[in-house]
Amino acid sequence: MSRSHVNKSHADDILRIALMSAAVLAVGVLLLILLFLVRESWPALQRIGLYRFVSDAGWHPLEGAFNLAPMLIATFAAALGAILIAGPIGIASAVFGRFYAPPVIAETFRRMVALLAGIPSVVFGLWGLTVLVPIIAKWQPPGASLLAGMLILAFMVLPTVALTADAALKAVPKQYLHGANALGISQAGLIFNVAIPAARSGLIGGILLATARALGETMAVLMVAGNVVQVPNSLFDPVRVLTANIALEMAYATTEHRSALFVSGLALMLLVVGLAAMAGKLGGRLHG
Repeated sequence: MSRSHVNKSHADDILRIALMSAAVLAVGVLLLILLFLVRESWPALQRIGLYRFVSDAGWHPLEGAFNLAPMLIATFAAALGAILIAGPIGIASAVFGRFYAPPVIAETFRRMVALLAGIPSVVFGLWGLTVLVPIIAKWQPPGASLLAGMLILAFMVLPTVALTADAALKAVPKQYLHGANALGISQAGLIFNVAIPAARSGLIGGILLATARALGETMAVLMVAGNVVQVPNSLFDPVRVLTANIALEMAYATTEHRSALFVSGLALMLLVVGLAAMAGKLGGRLHG
C-alpha cells in the first residue's frame, strides 16, 4: 500500500470522526434542551395537569387559571396565515427565477432574498409597529392585531419558502425537463405538470420549515399583535401568541406560573421539532 494511500485513508478517518462528533454534539444539545424543558415543566404538569391548560377560565396565573388555548389558537392562526401568504409568493418567485428570469436577474434576485432572510426580527417588528400597524388602524382599529402578526410573519418566512423552493426546482432531474421540451409541452405545462410535481417533496419541506420558523418567532409578533389573551373573532382582533407570552412574563413569573410558561415552551419545542423532522424526511425523498 502506497504512502499517499495511507495518508488519504488517515485523513478520511479524521474527517469522519470530526463530522460524527459534530452530529452527536448537535443531537446532544437538542436532547439537553428537551430534558431541561421537561424538568422545568414537570411541577406544573403534576400539580395543574394537562386538562386545565385548555379548560381553565382564562390565563390568570396569579389567580390560579392557566388556560393556554387562546394563545395556542392565536399562534396557529398567525403561522397559518403567514404560510398562506408567503407560500404561493415564495414558490412563484422561485419559478420565475428558474424558468423565466435571465440568469443575471435570477442570481441577483436570489441574493436579495438571501439578504432579506438575514434581517433581524426586531427590525421587522419595528417596521410593522411604525408602518404596518398604523395602516391597518386606518382601516380597522386598533391596528395591532392578528392580521398584523400574519403579515409580519409572512415577510419573515418568505425567504425560507423562496430559497427552499428554488433549491427543490433546481434539483429536478434535467432529463424530465428535456423530455417535456422534446414533446413540445408549453412552458406553463412544463412548470405545472412536470417541474412542480417532481419538486413537490422539497416544496412541502420548505413550507414546513417556514411554518416552524413562524411558530417560533417572538419579538416581531410581540410588537405588532396587540398582546391581548383572547380567542380572535376576526383578523383585526389583538392577540397574544405563546412565544410573546413567555417573553413578557418570564421575568417575574414564580412557582406554578413559571412552570406553566415552560409547559408552553415545551409544547412549542415539540411541535417545531416535529415539523423540522417532517421537512427533513420530505426533503430526503426528493434526493432519494
